[in-house]
Amino acid sequence: MTALTNTLNPTTSSTLTIRVIKNFEYRTVKNMVLQNVNLETTTVEQLKEIIREKINTTPGFKPFRNVNYDTLKVYTKAHGAKPTNLVINFEHDEDWLLNYEHSALLSYGIENETEISFFNFEAYEKYKEHPDIQWD
Repeated sequence: MTALTNTLNPTTSSTLTIRVIKNFEYRTVKNMVLQNVNLETTTVEQLKEIIREKINTTPGFKPFRNVNYDTLKVYTKAHGAKPTNLVINFEHDEDWLLNYEHSALLSYGIENETEISFFNFEAYEKYKEHPDIQWD
């Protein structure tokens, strides 16, 4: 039997895909891959800082620098069902929002190959009330 990708890497050296969401209505999303993330020791606050640093130093993310990114939420876990909304996962707000800054990522059940969205919470709340796409 073949091992699933979420079990191939140890929790001390995992790969995460970060979905940086600049705008919900216009589906302005850019992916960032972080490798060798230690899920046992990296906290939510530390992950946010790592992502912000990459946004501020990676040329391809220059258009994404004018948003106050303050929230992380699991989009999907490896080998799990993808949400029907292409921008954000509206489900699981109670358990997939990473609300506790000092909690380790592993405590949220994050594993290798998890996709996590990074966005502005106020913009998310507005979009959740009226999930209209402005551009198709």
